[in-house]
Amino acid sequence: MQRGQQWLTELLKLMGMKAAVKVTKIEQEPEGTVCCWLTIDETDLTPEQISILIGNQGETIDSIQYLANALLHIGATTEKSGYFMIDVQNYRGQRQAELLALAETVAREVRETGQEVEMKPLSSVERRQIHSILSQCTDLATESRGNEPNRRLVVRPR
Repeated sequence: MQRGQQWLTELLKLMGMKAAVKVTKIEQEPEGTVCCWLTIDETDLTPEQISILIGNQGETIDSIQYLANALLHIGATTEKSGYFMIDVQNYRGQRQAELLALAETVAREVRETGQEVEMKPLSSVERRQIHSILSQCTDLATESRGNEPNRRLVVRPR
């Protein structure tokens, strides 16, 4: 957890942004995986810097998160592995609420029509979140189709 915090603090420094990084929560997932949330304190950041960190539709923060997870797991054993979620200005929380609403809307449409629904392209992080949300629905199945950057999540009746 400290390695992630130190790595992100150094990255921000290299980007010319002076901001503290806090470990805000550590979650133990059912399969034993640990998720560590690293939150960038936006107190000393300008709105422009926050916008840069989040990027267009979360692309930058997703990329930073991907790099953190890839670089910090080099040489790690499977039993030690977990992953980092990186957040600033509660972007992840707000986006999670949007994705939950989107998943509910798509699930309702699939149930009403009995037809599969292909969603708009989402990042791999967001597709994984929708897969996870809908995995609780025993009457629905999800799969990803296509290639990046146009990979799409498909929801269909099981």
